[in-house]
Amino acid sequence: MNTATLARLTDLLLVALDPPPAEARRLVHGRGRLLPGLEQLTVDWLEGVVRVGLFREVPAVELEALRTTLTALGETPIWRASGARSLLLQHRYRLDAASEALIGAPVGEHVIHEDGLTFGLDLSRHQNMGLFLDMRLGRRWVREQAAGLRILNLFAYTCGFSVAALAGGAAQVVNLDMARGPLTRGRENHRLNGHDLGKVSFLGHELFKSWGKVRKLGPYDLVIVDPPSFQQGSFALTKDYARILRRLPELLTPGGRVLACVNDPGVGADFLIAGMAQEAPGLAFVERLANPPEFADEDPEGGLKVLVFGQS
Repeated sequence: MNTATLARLTDLLLVALDPPPAEARRLVHGRGRLLPGLEQLTVDWLEGVVRVGLFREVPAVELEALRTTLTALGETPIWRASGARSLLLQHRYRLDAASEALIGAPVGEHVIHEDGLTFGLDLSRHQNMGLFLDMRLGRRWVREQAAGLRILNLFAYTCGFSVAALAGGAAQVVNLDMARGPLTRGRENHRLNGHDLGKVSFLGHELFKSWGKVRKLGPYDLVIVDPPSFQQGSFALTKDYARILRRLPELLTPGGRVLACVNDPGVGADFLIAGMAQEAPGLAFVERLANPPEFADEDPEGGLKVLVFGQS
């Protein structure tokens, strides 16, 4: 990152914060490779907190120049008028994904909003804060489709899809994730939105050891599959996704649908379309959902892929 690149970053942020978005949004998406020199940088607006993610270690002189550039934002009238209280620089390339507060105080627990729904974040300890902003339109789609449905949410994380589904009138949602901590956050997200927890189940299980329980709680009108690209000891996308796809027909009601997702830049939508045709030929590709415009990517296959399949 040279002087010109950092000047452009300043310009982008001043425009994005004048005024700031009303809800949480990505402000700068360097990872989309449309901003030369900023490919390893993202900036998110988290309703009073600006979080900068640095995805690759840079030389000390460049890091100090970045810190100086970001700190200088706090002296601008636009920053002061934005209502921003803190600016965090997160070192995503580090194992501990440590954050430092360049403006204001460090931030831990924090609340944001999306489409009028409330979500709790943890900005202090984890690489991921608790909600993936690029999935906003996927959650919106689920909310629009959910009325009266029984839904299975696999790899549920902090239950963002589940919150959207309950807001859309889902009859029941089953959330499954092997990590119990995120599921606890998911339960709290439902409470933040005043949802009836009697309509929500939280299963802290490893999927491939829990098919019997998952099937017993079904069948489902909609199955959401949003796995990580890799989860040590439990899931590798290119190897294990097919194992999920072939079980989908036994989980679905007649006319049921699947929302299948991939967020590996090296794996395109054809991976899901071909995989579904091979493993569950009764489920036909229906449509690919758009990504939020702020997540534009040089290669459309490099960003998030969210695909809908329905029984043919």
